[in-house]
Amino acid sequence: MEKSTKKWWTAFLLCWFLGYLGAHRFYVGKTGTAILMLCTCGCGGVLTLIDWIKLLMQKFEDAEGKVIVRE
Repeated sequence: MEKSTKKWWTAFLLCWFLGYLGAHRFYVGKTGTAILMLCTCGCGGVLTLIDWIKLLMQKFEDAEGKVIVRE
């Protein structure tokens, strides 16, 4: 498991406050799904909730497949 250079707190707070706009996915480089979330308000909040839980469990990956961990 490789660690991402992206900051966990930044991704977490972006997901918490702007998750329905896909801000956390833009931050980690996942632009395709970020645009999808932007157009669908986080797929009705479901995808935002899933991402938030994955961030809490430290299983959320950036665009390169590296895990974003708390440090």
